[in-house]
Amino acid sequence: QVQLVESGGGLVQPGGSLRLSCVASRIIFSIVPMAWYRQPPGKERELVADITVGDTTNYADSVKGRFTISKDNAGKTAYLRMNSLKPEDTAVYYCSTKLGSNRYWGQGTQVTVSS
Repeated sequence: QVQLVESGGGLVQPGGSLRLSCVASRIIFSIVPMAWYRQPPGKERELVADITVGDTTNYADSVKGRFTISKDNAGKTAYLRMNSLKPEDTAVYYCSTKLGSNRYWGQGTQVTVSS
C-alpha cells in the first residue's frame, strides 16, 4: 500500500512562508506524478499544484507566482514552497499521487495564515 506522509504545516503570519514536505514509501517515486491539494474550512478539496514525471508543473491561478512544487526522486519527497501567504491560503494541505486508476492521499497538514 502506497504511503504518503506530509509535514511542515503550522501557523504563519500573512506575507510569511512555509515549505511542506511529502515523503512517499512503497512506490517507485520517479515514475508517478505528484500533486498538492488543499481543503479550506467548510469548502471542497481543490488542486493547488501538480508536477509530472517529466517535471512539468501546473498551478491553480490563486497560487501562481507564490507557490512552487518540486520533487526529489532520490529522496522520494515532494515539496510545496509557499511564499507571500494570505489568510485565504488557510487549509489542510494534502499530497497525492495516482498510480493506474488508484489515487492515494496523505493524512494532511494544517496551514493557518493569521496575524
